[in-house]
Amino acid sequence: MSAAIVSPATYAVRLEIAYADRPLNRVTSAFRLVLVVPILLLFALIAWDRSSGLLTVSVGLLVVFRRKPTLVVRLPLVKWFLAIPHFVVLAVLFIGVIGASIGAWFAILFTGRYPRALFDYIVGVMRWDQRVTGYAFTLVTDQYPTFSLKP
Repeated sequence: MSAAIVSPATYAVRLEIAYADRPLNRVTSAFRLVLVVPILLLFALIAWDRSSGLLTVSVGLLVVFRRKPTLVVRLPLVKWFLAIPHFVVLAVLFIGVIGASIGAWFAILFTGRYPRALFDYIVGVMRWDQRVTGYAFTLVTDQYPTFSLKP
């Protein structure tokens, strides 16, 4: 079994986001902090539901009373296992994404521009995360993802 070098053009999952190379509106950027509150509340409810199982109960009742399974997915355990090093590194990088997002927000407020380095870092982490998800969960490729923020 030989390890093949994967070029960016051959990735099964690719993410490209255009950089806004123009002055950004400081007022709308300031209000985005207020607009994120409902999203965070929804996220908290979904996270709470994972632990409490409200949606799980409804699906469970559906299965019991209709006597039909709703969805059967068989994923290879090997891919999940092989992706663990990526998940560890990505967890640390996502902490950096939170800090970079906050820093970019302040930079937009004061300068009206999104710093290119922060943009490249955030998009790179998102790109890497999508490649790992494509490999380990959605099974769109058998090529092991690279440890890289590059496209």
